[in-house]
Amino acid sequence: MRREEEGMEAGEKITFPFGKGQMEGTVKKIVGKTVYIVADFPKHKGKIVTRSIFKLEKKKSSRAKTKKAE
Repeated sequence: MRREEEGMEAGEKITFPFGKGQMEGTVKKIVGKTVYIVADFPKHKGKIVTRSIFKLEKKKSSRAKTKKAE
């Protein structure tokens, strides 16, 4: 679980996917595999958004694709 590996804790600032872009918020609590994030939207300050830990993990770099020299 990411929480144990990287030390995600309540109060930590993170960016999360929202719509077509990224938003910034603060972790409120972590329950099981769900993270509750408090984010400030233009017309709704303090909105709580839920995301799974899996969706918040940074994508690990896969093998770099090499181009063939022609």
